[in-house]
Amino acid sequence: MSQRKQTLGEFIIENQASFKYTSGELSRLINSIRLAAKVVNHEVNKAGLVDILGAAGDTNVQGEDQQKLDVYANTKFIQTMTKRNIVCGIASEEEDDFITINSQDENHQNKYVVLIDPLDGSSNIDVNVSVGTIFSIYRRVTPVGTPVTIEDFLQKGNHQVAAGYIIYGTSTMLVYTTGHGVNGFTLNPAIGSFYLSHPDMQFPEDGRIYSVNEGNYIHFPKGIKDYIKYCQMEEGDRPYTSRYIGSLVSDFHRNMIKGGIYMYPKSSKASNGKLRLLYECNPMAFLAEQANGKASDGFNRILDIQPTELHQRVPFICGSKNMVEKAEEFMRAAE
Repeated sequence: MSQRKQTLGEFIIENQASFKYTSGELSRLINSIRLAAKVVNHEVNKAGLVDILGAAGDTNVQGEDQQKLDVYANTKFIQTMTKRNIVCGIASEEEDDFITINSQDENHQNKYVVLIDPLDGSSNIDVNVSVGTIFSIYRRVTPVGTPVTIEDFLQKGNHQVAAGYIIYGTSTMLVYTTGHGVNGFTLNPAIGSFYLSHPDMQFPEDGRIYSVNEGNYIHFPKGIKDYIKYCQMEEGDRPYTSRYIGSLVSDFHRNMIKGGIYMYPKSSKASNGKLRLLYECNPMAFLAEQANGKASDGFNRILDIQPTELHQRVPFICGSKNMVEKAEEFMRAAE
């Protein structure tokens, strides 16, 4: 008889002592993300049955059309974290500005801020391709007892205390780190519990998959073009396989399991790239490094970049260590 799998709740309790701060706040925060994920998962899975698909008729701060599920996911995550009295502020990719949350005693006693991309890859919703949620957690830097300020959100990625994603796919998984490796939990929809299915996830040091939107090839910088040509060359274990879903969570998740590199470089159409440093790149970079991978803007470690604005975009190269280093070589050579 196989051993019973550990639930996410049990895992959080068992590992609480490994957190730098053990007040239980961070554990409750991850639990609230787990709860919101289950609610959003239910809506994502029935999206084709009701009038919840399609655009909401509004655009977010990025100028992108908001899908109805984006708005729903954004509301659910914010509601869940606000009601449970554990965060002092939330910044969402879907909101123009950060949200200040007072604690129940109204003295701003909560210590954590959350940055969230409620539904990454939402342009894929209408065609039933996997989408996801990405989250990033920091301890506030302003004094406890005062309202949060922009300074609490504009922290370098290397100050994150936790980060993760939920992938709503053929099975729904929650993958996260608190700085002690990366663990993946799969939802059993019959009983509504997440079970530890992928302990100690690691990027293979080498991979044979490259993920980039080659339709934008003409707009890419020379270093990226040269690296793509290298990936396609018939030599040694190359050519590599090209796999691009267009949903960061899905592409990252596959590459972590199979070995590969994901690239969203700057281009002549998007001079800083398209992905957001705070909502996408920092949490994914933290996960990558905790899983023996690497994340770079082509020249610098993502987690060392000092953010200057909430919705800042940066070029992003992430995945198996040796592949990212090879791409950086091509970037430096093309300078």
